[in-house]
Formats: sequence, structure tokens, C-alpha cells
Amino acid sequence: MSETETLWDDPVESLALRLTPDCVEREWAHNAIATLKGDGHRSADTHLLKPLFPGLKGISVYLKDESTHPTGSLKHRLARSLFLYGICNGWIRQGTTLVEASSGSTAASEAYFARLLNLPFIAVMPRSTSRQKIDMIHSFGGQCHFVDRAADVYLVAARITEETGGYYLDQFTNAERATDWRGNNNIAESIFRQMSEEEFPVPEWIVMSAGTGGTSATLGRYIRYQSLATRLCVPDVENSAFYKAWCHQDPTVTASGSRIEGIGRPRVEPSFLPHVIDHMIHIPDAASIAASHVLSERLGRQVGGSTGTNFFGLCWMADKMMRAGRRGSIVTLICDSGLRYADTLYNPEWLAANEIDVAPFRRMLNRFLDHGIFSNS
Repeated sequence: MSETETLWDDPVESLALRLTPDCVEREWAHNAIATLKGDGHRSADTHLLKPLFPGLKGISVYLKDESTHPTGSLKHRLARSLFLYGICNGWIRQGTTLVEASSGSTAASEAYFARLLNLPFIAVMPRSTSRQKIDMIHSFGGQCHFVDRAADVYLVAARITEETGGYYLDQFTNAERATDWRGNNNIAESIFRQMSEEEFPVPEWIVMSAGTGGTSATLGRYIRYQSLATRLCVPDVENSAFYKAWCHQDPTVTASGSRIEGIGRPRVEPSFLPHVIDHMIHIPDAASIAASHVLSERLGRQVGGSTGTNFFGLCWMADKMMRAGRRGSIVTLICDSGLRYADTLYNPEWLAANEIDVAPFRRMLNRFLDHGIFSNS
């Protein structure tokens, strides 16, 4: 009798032995998914703020406040989706070492979920990443591996993944595919549900900057899927590849990388989908930072630089609407708290060292918000 035939002498015992490891793994996956779903139920529907600005006649402004997530940023949604994507595909299993390339916020959120699931986590980040983000990753039990050039994070993350036998979460590739853009309480569905009882329930514009490109992809796809009249504007920052790539329809464009953490990339990321974007604006870093300062003062709490980019883009579109005599609503996002950038964006010495003068744009924005005059003269 052959060895193969011997295995089937006792079919019940043999099948039990063969299936036990898979059953254990399936039980771990079920428990992990339940844990992630529980977090989603607790935190997914963040507040939609409606600040009032006297200069914006006929324009209703809304800010989707993603800074209230447990890990303090919009990236909390993305991290949860990336974990679900990896688990449901069978790539994240019990004990899997997780690796990510990040400018900080996504890694902080992923470190949080890795701790919930008792998985080791390594973040590959530029050395210039804010100390507050690094401290948050460490507080959740994650490790940080630093590179000197932002463009090196991809190859180093892939190398560490191979060395550890782990799984590369790869937010820049997987962001647009890990999120269900048709609904399932994604960021777009949440915004439109919360807008449903407002004076202008269908926004004229949603303004959202791009880091991975995943959020703008979700918003643009959802708008089209629901046949909405809303248009999507993506403001981009200095030294980012996205704006030039969109203008010239050239995905091979590269750049040096943004000083505004979390948005703007040295390459066109796979999750950036230019064809779902209706308009892009190229914004100076001084304008983004000034906008974060002005909005922080108006809200009574600090917001991050990507939020400043969003808010400057919102003001730009509001001015265009008022000049055209249009009334309606514009929505943008508060991506994270400005407390993460105390050593950079809110530090006069850092601004001076980087030759960033925010004063002219601060005056411009305050004049616009109070009197409706959008000019830097």
C-alpha cells in the first residue's frame, strides 16, 4: 500500500488533522474582523462642522472633522480598510509582521490597529517626520525605520517586508482598492448623509488634497456612482508630482516631495485617479500653512497643514462661485490636528529656516473671510 493510500485509512482523523491549522487561522481572522468592525461602528461617523464666515455671501462651508478619530486623523479610516483588505485576502494572518511606507499619520493609525490585533508593525518614514507622529507610533508599540529621502520609503519598505517575511500594507497602491467607494459608510457616503437636511444638500464642490490619492478617488467615484452634480477639486502643494501629472496626463512625472506632511508625493501614486477629478489647484506652501493658522484661529483649535491646503482650496472655489453669482455649499476635510506640527508649521523658527512667509496669505484669507475680497494685493 502506498503512503498516499495510508493517509486515507481513517478519513475522519486525516481530514481533522489537515483542516485544524486552517480552522485556527479562520477563527483568528473572524475575531480580527469583528475587532475592526467594532472600531468602525464606534468611530466612522465623525462630525460635520459648519463655521460661519461673514464675507462668504451665499456660500455655506462645511468641514468634515476627521481629527476626532481614535488615532487623530483621516488615515484612521484608511488603515482600518487596509487591514480588512489584507485579512480578507488571506495576506494578514496571526503573527504576521506588518510593514508600511508612510509620512507618519497612516503609520500611526496602522500601529494602533496592529496593537489591537497583537501584530508586530514597522513604519518606514522620512527622517523629517514630526516627532509627535513618531511618538504616537511608538506609543502603540510600533517600530520606526527612517530614510533620508522621501522617495526611498517604497524600496526600503519592500526590502524589510522580504527580510521579515511579513506583509507590506502599501497604502499608496492599495488605498483606492481597499475602500468600498460605492458606500459601506465610507467618507463620501458619510458626508452626503450628513448634508441631506442642509440648505444646499448637494455640494457644488468637495475639496480634498491628495496623499495616497485614495480619498479623492473614493469621493470622485462615489459622486459619479450616485450621479451627483457635485464636482471634485484637488488642491496640490509645492514639490508634488500630482498637479503636473494631472495637467499633462503624464503618470511618469516625479518631484522632490512635499514639506506639507501627509499630502503631495514625489511620484504619482497608483491610488491617484486623475480621471475622477474635475479641477486641480497648485498652492504655495506659504498659503497652505497660512490657511491652517487662520482656520485654527477661527475654530479655536489647531489644524494640520493638509487641512490648510484644503481650506485654501475651498476659499479659492468660494471666490469663483461668488464671482459667478452662484450660491451653494462647499465641503472639505479637517485631516488631523495641528498639535502634531508644533515643531514645524507652528514654529516661527522652522518657518524662517525654510524661508516661508505666511503673513501676506494670512492677511489675504482674513480679508476674504470677513469681507469677501480674495486678493493678495
